[in-house]
Amino acid sequence: MIFSRPYVVGILNVTPDSFSDGGQFMTADAAFRQIEAMVADGADMIDIGAESTRPGAELVGVDEELRRLDPILSGIRSRFDIPISVDTMKARVADFALHCGAQYINDVSAMRMDAKMASVIASHHKGVILMHMQGLPQTMQIAPYYDEVVSDVCMFLTERIATAKAAGITDIVVDPGMGFGKTIEHQVQLMVHLDQVAQLGCPVMLGVSRKSMIGALTGATLENRLSGSLAAAVMGLTKGASMFRVHDVAETRHALDVAFAILKG
Repeated sequence: MIFSRPYVVGILNVTPDSFSDGGQFMTADAAFRQIEAMVADGADMIDIGAESTRPGAELVGVDEELRRLDPILSGIRSRFDIPISVDTMKARVADFALHCGAQYINDVSAMRMDAKMASVIASHHKGVILMHMQGLPQTMQIAPYYDEVVSDVCMFLTERIATAKAAGITDIVVDPGMGFGKTIEHQVQLMVHLDQVAQLGCPVMLGVSRKSMIGALTGATLENRLSGSLAAAVMGLTKGASMFRVHDVAETRHALDVAFAILKG
């Protein structure tokens, strides 16, 4: 994917327990209203997830994940033409999402949790977002450790890129996985050296919106993390990120557009 400007990905969680907006968009009507609002605010893509991956979250079964997604994915293409990614670690869910018109599967396990994931994505000739995660959501924030976090994350993503290419997937995005098995110090180091992730040759998606890193660095409560989230997004842009997965679409769109114009002179 080639970008003419920073690519803003609006988050739509159809879960009861996501850390920021769990339970708000569980019905199709509520989800469609939120998509409409994010499109109006300047989103370039919508990322839909039906299983929370916040620290400590319990995994849900395939049938439950499909039940949550079905009314939204089944009706989305008749209402919107914006690109869609679906956040899942399960090949059956990915297959359904891609049949419904999704362009990307956003797999926080980087296709490690389900051996069929790579072949499913390749068979649809669609894209994948490969994220680094140490451990699983239930345990990932319990004493995460790295020899050197930047090089460890880059080595992991290099291997997963090779796996995706070997399966026949050509449209690949990488995500360093802020908050997924990383301390605040690990995340700051990844932000400082995000250009090394960008040098892997794939677009970099950054997901720091409202996360605990913002709270730790500012002392802000969850509902007051907008300004810190915008600062992190702009710094990510200067370090080579091109896709930004966010809750606050309009504000992020404006901040990134201004920063991008200044960077480009």
